[in-house]
Amino acid sequence: MDLTTVIGIIAGIAALLGGYLWEGGEAHGLVEKTAILIVFGGTFAAVAVSFPAARLRTIPAALRLAFRKDRNTDREIIERLVDMATIARRGGVLALETHAAKEDERFLRDGVLMVVDGTDPDLTREILELEIAAQERSCEQQAKIFESAGGYAPTMGIIGTVMGLINVLGDLHDPGSLGSSIAVAFSATLYGVASANVIYLPLASKIKTRSQEHVLRMEMMMEGILGLQAGDNPQLIRKKLQSFVIVDEPPRRAAKPADEKPDGKAGDNAAQA
Repeated sequence: MDLTTVIGIIAGIAALLGGYLWEGGEAHGLVEKTAILIVFGGTFAAVAVSFPAARLRTIPAALRLAFRKDRNTDREIIERLVDMATIARRGGVLALETHAAKEDERFLRDGVLMVVDGTDPDLTREILELEIAAQERSCEQQAKIFESAGGYAPTMGIIGTVMGLINVLGDLHDPGSLGSSIAVAFSATLYGVASANVIYLPLASKIKTRSQEHVLRMEMMMEGILGLQAGDNPQLIRKKLQSFVIVDEPPRRAAKPADEKPDGKAGDNAAQA
């Protein structure tokens, strides 16, 4: 599980609740069933109207993309491709068939099997590029669902507040209850704005970010597959694919010669020599 998504949502909700309680508010004052129904039910209805059913069925896949970590890192995939290149140089590309069948990355498995089947290199590249473009479009469409929810939720909150105020202003016989009634009405605005900015829009942004990472990884795998097909040297493939990996380790400092002191002067033995 991607803990940054979970921690971010929990921290956002905790910050809102903590600030409210810190100012002396009571937790039960935030729970308004009518406002919840109007905001979340109205947002769901608006999203359902905006997108076809086939697109809405991709919501679970979008949530998995936002909350799950990838099974393999880029460096692990590079090592697999380098191992495949070594096997191919020793036994030919046909030797990769059994190895590729065990691969859990579907894109990589299908690409290597195309190489084993002797598919033309230009056709292999074209098919892989089409699949990458399809993956990118799919993730963009999934992100748009949550972006639209983030746009509708605040509006539904305002609608809920207006409806609550209409109810309050329609019954002014008890002026003492106006304060609490108005507070209840404004809870709908709170639900709408908070859900949009803590849940819907951040999830849309996370889906876009993960989509970019997946597309970059698929492009890296495509270059590795084409390198296998061209019979490139394994170390050449490694060097080429490492350019796709974001540097996440600081460069190591060069070790000082054994006979050199920390102040940069030569040691006693070197001075005597």
